[in-house]
Parts: sequence; structure tokens; C-alpha cells
Amino acid sequence: MKQDPNQFVEQEANKIERRFKPHYHISAESGWLNDPNGLVYFKGEYHVFFQHHPYSAKWGPMHWGHVKSKDLVHWERCPIALEPGNDYDKNGCFSGSAIVHEDKLYLIYTGHVYTIGENEPDIFTENQNIAISSDGVHFEKYQGNPVIAAPPSDSAHHFRDPKVWKEDDTFYMILGNATPDEHGRVILYQSDNLLDWEYVGVLNDTKPLGFMWECPDFFPLDDQYVLSFSPMGLKQSGDRFANIFQTGYMIGSYDKDEHHLQAGQFYEMDHGHDFYALQTFEDDKHRRIAVAWLDMWETPFYEEADGWSGMLTLPRELSIGPDGKIWQSPVAELENLRLEEITHIQEHLNSKEVSLDTHQAEVLLKMGKTGNHQSIKITDQEDLELSLDFDHNNNKVALIRNGQVRRTNLEIEDTIEVRVFLDSSSVEIFLQGGQVTFSSRIFPVGNLKLTFENRELTDTDCVVYQLDQVIH
Repeated sequence: MKQDPNQFVEQEANKIERRFKPHYHISAESGWLNDPNGLVYFKGEYHVFFQHHPYSAKWGPMHWGHVKSKDLVHWERCPIALEPGNDYDKNGCFSGSAIVHEDKLYLIYTGHVYTIGENEPDIFTENQNIAISSDGVHFEKYQGNPVIAAPPSDSAHHFRDPKVWKEDDTFYMILGNATPDEHGRVILYQSDNLLDWEYVGVLNDTKPLGFMWECPDFFPLDDQYVLSFSPMGLKQSGDRFANIFQTGYMIGSYDKDEHHLQAGQFYEMDHGHDFYALQTFEDDKHRRIAVAWLDMWETPFYEEADGWSGMLTLPRELSIGPDGKIWQSPVAELENLRLEEITHIQEHLNSKEVSLDTHQAEVLLKMGKTGNHQSIKITDQEDLELSLDFDHNNNKVALIRNGQVRRTNLEIEDTIEVRVFLDSSSVEIFLQGGQVTFSSRIFPVGNLKLTFENRELTDTDCVVYQLDQVIH
């Protein structure tokens, strides 16, 4: 008889090695975590669900893990919200979203079913289902599941990750999808009651952007419409350092009569090594808040040996910047993590250094733009070398992790503004007020050292805060 997943997670949580476990980012107590799901504000609390395999630190039959918070900083662990096992989801409760309706919380998710067996992982069917809760913690699957039993006739079997919202008196659902000739797209459904759904058509199918668009999201932002998604199988034709799995977005005009998005260029949302499956929601303050998986399918999961895998990014507020692109800023509440200032700048040869005896820190830095090249390095006591390099001649910025390069465009006039969050095994970097972000996993050993190529740096220009350990 299979053990209750909540009991198993609690039991294994006492055994895991915590050397790389985050202290203020969301991760599973033990086992595997990937995509954030069901981001929602319900009855005075923020809820984040996530793809979760409780029985090992490897990807497996997906459950929905769950945490909630009153302030987006301190997170309370909740029982597992969804567990596979019905005919329509027996091989996994895949990603989805949440919506509040008639004072109840509805989870909308994809049921995943292998049609041959687990030895043939590409032979499967997918369908869409609902689970309902009155208290936001305990969920019952709808007796009429699946609410959408099969994809449209012009579709391949990739048919998942529903995002649902309400506009006027109508509910809408978009889904990540693929065509039989292996082109990704996002398709649209509508409903009057959340239970009976009608296929509307293709929201967007810009080509070529991979063979499948996972985890789509569609939302208004500063009077424009944004479609974000995670295309699978991108070609590395332009920049050979680009991730072949990405999360990006297109901004465009939405024809509500034709239900079609006329979109512009596809932009990568975050330029680091580890960022995928972004999801957003609007909170009670009318902010558009985003959370992503702070990992990537092509990245080694070094923490797997410790009994857990995967973590989520910090919550970020989205806006349209003066350049017409999405800017991301850590939500204001994260300033409540600050405990004390621990800046100790030391002269060292031709640079300035800051030594850290904690891996839970926030760094605020302002550097005057000098010369053609500047860099900030983070090193540990063994072989970690993370370098943020500014190439002013070519208006480029790159994050280099032990030789792995990620770069993008960034033009700087006078001052470089950098905000860095470090947490045990991750780094999140926000440049120029959120114009560019880099998110990557790191696995430091011993104390960290920050080195700055800027002789004019002072205590005022570089402030380091030790951060509270709010998740254990």
C-alpha cells in the first residue's frame, strides 16, 4: 500500500542534507519541485502551488505541492493539494492555474495519461480537469472531470498547462499546444460556468518558436497585452550561448472579437542559466506578480544527492519599461527580509572586495561607468566563479558561470545599478531597476567573496544586508 505523500515528505524532510537548501525561496520540504502553478490571492492570503514529486528527488508522477503567505515573504507549508490516481490523471497532475469563483478556489490542471506505458514516455494523452476548495487548503476533484477530454482535431497530443481568467461574464482558458507538424502555439477556450468549455481557436502561433509552447500566460500590462510562454526545442542559430529551453514573451494587440493576438518580437524574460515556466497573477493591490522555476531542464541538479531538487524565484512585480519591454522588480515586501548591514569593503590590488560569511544576502551596488569593460565576480573557497561582465563598447552584459555564458544587450549611460539576492544555491540579479535580470543556480562552498573592478567604490555605493531565514 502506497504511503500517504504528506507523511512521506515529512518523514524524508528530517533526513535531507541542507547545505544548499534555500532559506527564503520556495522549495519542497523534500523530493522534486518544478513549475509554479495556481498563483492566486484568496481570502487575504497569497497561494503558490508547484509541480511536485514527493517520493524522490527526481521528476516523477506529478502532484501539486502548496504554500501560502500573508506577505509574500513568510511562507506556510500546506498539505499536498492534488495527487494523481484517477483514470484521467493517473500518471500525473500536470501544470495549471487557479481562479476564485463564488468564494471558492478552483484549480484547473492537466491530467497526464500514458497510453502504452512509462517505458514509452512520448506516447500519452492529456486532458483538463478541475478541483475545488472552500478553505483554499483542502481540494476535491470535480466529479465531471475531465472538463476538456481531448485536444482539437488539428492538434498533436501536447495539450497542457491551462491558464484561466474571467472577463465580464465569460471565463477564458489558454493552453500550450503543438501541431502535428511540430510547431508550438497557444489555443483558446471559453466557458460560462468554468465547467463546460467551447473551443474558440488559435490565440497565437508565431513561427518558428520551438515544437511546443509550455506554461502559457496571457494578461494585460500597462494598457498592452502580453503573451508569455516557455517554448521547447529552440534552435541556437542566433546566439550559440542561448538556452534551448526558455521563457519569453510577446507584446501585441488583442482583437477581442476575433480572439487573436497580433504580437511583436519574442523576447527572453530572464537571461540567466536557470529560469523556466513563468506564471503570473494580479494581487489585491493590482500588481502583476510573477514567479518562475529557478532551474532549467539542461542544468545538473546537484542537490538531488541531498534528497531534494528544485526551487522557485522570488516574487517579481512586472511593468512595461520606457524601452517598451517588460521590466522585473523584486516585490517591495522583500525589503522586510533585511536583518543588518554587513558591508566590509577592503582594498585588494587593483580592485575592491567584500567578504561574506553568509549565503543569505542582498547586495545593492552603484558603480560609475568607467572604461570599456567592468565586472563583478562572486567566488567561493573552491571552484565557483560567477562573473557579471559589462562590455560598454558593444552595449552588452554577460553572466558567466564557470565558463557557461549568458548575455544580452544593455546600454548604460552613467551609472551601473545592481541588486543581487543570494540564497544558499541561487543568485538573482536585477540590473538598472529591473531592465535586465539574470537568475542562476550556484552551489558555493564556504564563504563568498565579491570582487569589484572599480577603484572609486565606497561604503555608500555598496550596501550588503544579511537576510532572514524564513523558510527552513
